[in-house]
Amino acid sequence: MTITIYHNPACGTSRNTLAMIRQSGAEPVVVEYLKNPPTRARLAELLRKMGISARELLRQRGTPYTELGLADPKWSEEELIGFMLKHPILIERPIVETPKGARLCRPAEKVLEIL
Repeated sequence: MTITIYHNPACGTSRNTLAMIRQSGAEPVVVEYLKNPPTRARLAELLRKMGISARELLRQRGTPYTELGLADPKWSEEELIGFMLKHPILIERPIVETPKGARLCRPAEKVLEIL
């Protein structure tokens, strides 16, 4: 079973999620998305698999969210995805994808739903 985690090693929730995956006996593909951000198509696919909007995936804390005015409802789904591609720190983490689906694993225990 292939498991992929979009991971930020500086994030405690992301580290905990990775540890939970490894405790299940799996060794996931680890994508440090700040260094290797997903493509537009990949990010759109993950959003579809998670069943959430781009707005729901936006991270606010420690990002340029406020400076960019991203709380304004004028931004379309495509525009918000564009901001996340330009500023990957805006992508909330961790995202985990398995053959059972994809989840934004906040809290980390959400990963158990798809392991």
